[in-house]
Order: sequence, then structure tokens, then C-alpha cells
Amino acid sequence: MYKYESKKGGYFIIREAEIRDLEHIIFINRVSLPENYTPEFFKEHLVKWKHSFLVGMYEDKIVGYVMCRVEWGWSNFSPKFTRKGHVISLAVLPEYRRLGIGEKLMVHALDALKTRYSANEVYLEVRVSNMPAIKLYEKLGFKIIRVVPMYYSDGEDAYIMARKL
Repeated sequence: MYKYESKKGGYFIIREAEIRDLEHIIFINRVSLPENYTPEFFKEHLVKWKHSFLVGMYEDKIVGYVMCRVEWGWSNFSPKFTRKGHVISLAVLPEYRRLGIGEKLMVHALDALKTRYSANEVYLEVRVSNMPAIKLYEKLGFKIIRVVPMYYSDGEDAYIMARKL
């Protein structure tokens, strides 16, 4: 568990998610993102990759989460097969954005992917129109690797962004 002062006063905590948090996580996903997953999908990721499935709590209320997994696949950086972290979903409730919660969720998830799961690199998909997220990922060292046309159900393109760990 990590405790931080927020950029606007108060404090927030980053910790590993627990089964009892899933209802809050699913709510955050539903109100924050157009892409939604089944409760079973969340539970499977929590059980299999618990060290990289984190929640952000602002003064004892769960306000954000990051959900990751580990995959084997072709590297985004060299022609070889490698162990890759995949950031499936990052969301913070709108009224708690710009406090540093999303950034710290990502920092700790990336660390877990490297130290707990021995991932060599990490990637994610992001809407090409989501400039706040793209700027955050670039700040954390991610680079745009390619565009996937019509990736999202509404037809919007996605950037694949990746970085080495």
C-alpha cells in the first residue's frame, strides 16, 4: 500500500485490488469508459494477476483502478518472442481526475509487471482522441507503435502504445 498527497489537498492510496472491491471497480468502469467487461472478466484478471490489478482510494473511497495481465507474444521492439505486460483498463472517476491517481496507478502496475511477473515490455490500446491519456502514457515513457483502424465498437481508431520495462 502506498499513500500520497493529492495535487489538490487530501490524500490517496494505491493498493492491490481485492475481491470485495469488484463492485466498485465495475461501477468505475461503467461510468468512466465506453468499453465494459463482464464481472467474470474482472474477477479472472484479479485472481490471475493480482499484483498488477490495483485500486486508487481517495480518503477511503475507491475512485480508480488499473487492470493488467501478462502475455507471451512478439515484441514491439525487436523480432523476438517475449513476455509482455498488457494494460487492459485504467479508469478514474471524472471528479477525481488530475489528482495524480491515474499516474500512480500506472507507475505501480508497471513496477509489478516487471518485478512480480518478469515482463520485458508493456503495451496498451488507447483511443486516438484521448489526448489526456496519451499525454500521461507518453510521460511514463510509452511511444505510439502503430494505429489499429476501427478498433473500438464505435469505429474509432486506437493507438498501440508500448515501452520497455
